[in-house]
Amino acid sequence: MKKKASQKLIFVYNADSGVRNAVLDSMHKIFSPSTYDCNLCDITYGTFAENRAWKRFRKDSPHEMVFLHRDGFSKRYASKFGYKFDFPIVLVEGQKGLEVLISNRELNGLKTPRALIRLVKERT
Repeated sequence: MKKKASQKLIFVYNADSGVRNAVLDSMHKIFSPSTYDCNLCDITYGTFAENRAWKRFRKDSPHEMVFLHRDGFSKRYASKFGYKFDFPIVLVEGQKGLEVLISNRELNGLKTPRALIRLVKERT
């Protein structure tokens, strides 16, 4: 993948949108964190608020960043070809469509916001 001065990055959480789902996700993080399915959520957000280091990076980044839940991604990027991704994932939207920047497997291996920031910087 070619590096560009500014790219549109699409972060897709392995969770559905809505207040009810947000409350259930927060409870899941508190009561059973080892079985929570969205490492991107864990890295970028604590139980109730966005991680400070991540928030600072996001605000200072030259890249457009879009954050979607999996149901929102499906609606926004519905296609007759259908995108088949495992979530969470980070994608780059380019002229040829969507390309994987950070895979589900890689995201699930990260432990800290700093590790995610480092990986985004390396690949953009």
